[in-house]
Amino acid sequence: MKLSSRCLLLLVAVLSFAAVGAALIAQYMYDLQPCAWCSMQRLIYLVLGVFALIGALIPGQGVGRRIAGTAAALLGIAGIVAAWYQHSVAAQMFSCDRTFADRLMIESGLEEGASWLFGIYASCMDATAYVFGIEFALWSLGLFVVLTLALIWALFKRT
Repeated sequence: MKLSSRCLLLLVAVLSFAAVGAALIAQYMYDLQPCAWCSMQRLIYLVLGVFALIGALIPGQGVGRRIAGTAAALLGIAGIVAAWYQHSVAAQMFSCDRTFADRLMIESGLEEGASWLFGIYASCMDATAYVFGIEFALWSLGLFVVLTLALIWALFKRT
């Protein structure tokens, strides 16, 4: 089956929004409270999804689609870095206080203004959770890798 760049971008957008939905289900149904790095990854997924959706909705194969796809791919790379940092550094810290993610979410007003989505309710160490024996941050890392590769593929497709 051949996927067009538009279909790939739509798939990336759907998966990005679904990741945030899964995080909200984990938070509100299973009491997995987010840390600052978790909340920042939610933000990255949402903005990445918006850029992918914009790219998919732009007609043709023009510059606009490539710009939106490139922005989404760069956000995917930022997500990879954030998830890796959460897993390898932040999860070992007693507090995420004053880390980049904490400052971004608080100083932007997102943590307070949309606390149901971006609230920081746990330290990074306390937010470490496992799903099917794999750390939640590694699931996020894997999804960011898949999304970024799909976006790069979409950028080089001619259809």
